[in-house]
Amino acid sequence: MLLISSYVFYGWWDWRFLSLIVYSSFIDYLTGLKIENSPTKTLKKRWLLVSLISNLGLLAVFKYYNFFADSFAQSMASLGWQVDDLTLNIILPVGISFYTFQTLSYTIDIYRDKLKPTKDIVVFFTYVSLFPQLVAGPIERASNLIPQIKNKRIFKASQFNDGIFQIIVGLFRKIVIADNLAIYVDTVYENPDLHNGSSLLIATLFYAFQIYYDFSGYSDIAIGSAKLLGFNFNQNFNFPYFSKSITEFWRRWHISLSSWLKDYLYISLGGNRKGIKITYRNLLITMLLGGLWHGSSWNFVIWGAIHGIALAIEKFTFSKLNIKNFNALGSLWTFTVVLLSWVFFRAQDLSSSMLIIKRILSFDFGAPFIGNMNTVIIAILMLFLGLSFDVFIFRKKVALEYYGSSLKTGSLAVFVSIVIMIITLFYSTSNNFIYFQF
Repeated sequence: MLLISSYVFYGWWDWRFLSLIVYSSFIDYLTGLKIENSPTKTLKKRWLLVSLISNLGLLAVFKYYNFFADSFAQSMASLGWQVDDLTLNIILPVGISFYTFQTLSYTIDIYRDKLKPTKDIVVFFTYVSLFPQLVAGPIERASNLIPQIKNKRIFKASQFNDGIFQIIVGLFRKIVIADNLAIYVDTVYENPDLHNGSSLLIATLFYAFQIYYDFSGYSDIAIGSAKLLGFNFNQNFNFPYFSKSITEFWRRWHISLSSWLKDYLYISLGGNRKGIKITYRNLLITMLLGGLWHGSSWNFVIWGAIHGIALAIEKFTFSKLNIKNFNALGSLWTFTVVLLSWVFFRAQDLSSSMLIIKRILSFDFGAPFIGNMNTVIIAILMLFLGLSFDVFIFRKKVALEYYGSSLKTGSLAVFVSIVIMIITLFYSTSNNFIYFQF
């Protein structure tokens, strides 16, 4: 029932792309068994390569082919050579980045002898396509999710109530906070050349919290929906803007992706085991590819490069000073780097990014763009409300996935529900989740 429901859920967008999920599922189900049963390490590696090439090949065609073809054509044009249009008329399948990484972690873990393959094909296909996290994560590991699919799940009222509460909070983060911040952000970022440094800085600040509340809101809804079905997904956000270093930020932001990049890319490259220079190289490569994972654009590559360089700087500084964080100045350093890097993440193209950075760093500040005063006031109030909630939870030192039962905030749930209904009455439509495009 879960498998069919998940396929119907995904196929409702475009049933033709179900073939990609089925293909990836079949390839990794088969290669997982072959890796386990192969008598030699060489043969195991060959079957792992089948999995890697099959999955990354699909990702390369649907997500990156047009990007590299267009970049190649532009490079040739700059040298005076005209190249025919090499791009293909294809669209990006929803969720392909997420379920590709999820299936790859399965075969890699089997190859590393950290996981035994499942022989139940329905269980494995359900693991790949389970609908609460299919389109935008969290990226669940097979070691956590497959046993939950295999085992009998028993209804628990407390888990169900926690799931309902977490869904409500996720809707609150998305509809009330993120979507109201988006009104100002979209207006400024659509025409950055029309705005001064103060307007661009405010829009960038709003975007930093828009993307946080948008994506953490989605994660809340996904995790909460899974709880209704008896599943426990891993935490995906843990108050990242309270971090005192970029290293800590990536332990708190999009945890399922950052841990995936660490375990399957950074460590595979050698991690920090081959000397400090190789460590710097591995950090930079990991973050460059992490940026490219988010989208086929040089803006995302630069965004990843900024974080990779910042991580290398921290690694160097921490080793010299024998510390783990920057303490008092850490929060300022971290938020500044993250904030400026969001410019490249949000801007429409590289030229717009450079214009925005230039105006912000030149302190070309004047009266900020106001537009509709009610819109700005609502955005500020919603941001304050969201931050107040986060600070309250953070001070209680309660993990995000457990705040439903631990804080006993039934009255808050009622309040949030009322706010959502009021907002919904005034705004009949809502923005898509930002991470749906990845």
